[in-house]
Amino acid sequence: MTDPTLSIVILTWNSCALLEACLAALPDATAPLATEVIVIDNGSRDDTGSLLARRSDLVIVRNPRNRGVAAGRNQGLRLARGEFVALLDVDTVAAPGAFRTLVDYLRLNPDVGLVAPRLVGPEGELHYSCRRFPTLLDKVARRLPSLGRALTDDVELRWWDHATPRDVDYVIGACQVMRRPALQQVGQLDERIFYGPEDVDFCLRMHRAGWRVVYVPQAEVAHLERRVTRKLLSALTARHAWALAYYFWKHRYLMTRPSTAALRRAA
Repeated sequence: MTDPTLSIVILTWNSCALLEACLAALPDATAPLATEVIVIDNGSRDDTGSLLARRSDLVIVRNPRNRGVAAGRNQGLRLARGEFVALLDVDTVAAPGAFRTLVDYLRLNPDVGLVAPRLVGPEGELHYSCRRFPTLLDKVARRLPSLGRALTDDVELRWWDHATPRDVDYVIGACQVMRRPALQQVGQLDERIFYGPEDVDFCLRMHRAGWRVVYVPQAEVAHLERRVTRKLLSALTARHAWALAYYFWKHRYLMTRPSTAALRRAA
């Protein structure tokens, strides 16, 4: 069997309607690439099982419980056979041609390890999805918007028009496409991060391995940003706080963000 050009890994949890919309957009978003779609169901209790049972065109893994974002996505990464591999959130709808644009950019720029599209909301509003590496001060500023707006705007690159490709520190994990040699060199997502900055950690490791991370706004993906319940949010907030502490410990910084150029020079 010929390996596909692109493998897309979608992690889902109790998101049947979102998954259906995400999958429906993929044929136009990926054409004319040879594509495989891998769905990891992280212990859903809704109608996801019935939906997946009708889809013989998918590679499907059904977990009996929620294993977290990193562990679930890694299951898909281990199954992926494509020359290029994408991580895609279930609450996204990719525009026609989006993945071809991202793959073409990687093909034209062999030193780029990972690319991401322009993310927009349901009404087409821009999401500030490419950012500078976080610091402890940034996180505190987010809790004090009246005092920390200028700092937050700088971290999220809000002063920039997001109209042209740009090298960035990291892109959020809603949609990322990487070339296989970069993935093989960097390794999979850190499973010690159940929920939190696994996308930041992954991009930092890309830079550390000598690869560029680039935002490519000519490709567009709608990101619906599914809401979670307040009870669940409190549990995830605690896990997110732990994950941030672990991230800062792992990369040995707090207040001074790493330089991507220095990271790549040291590779």
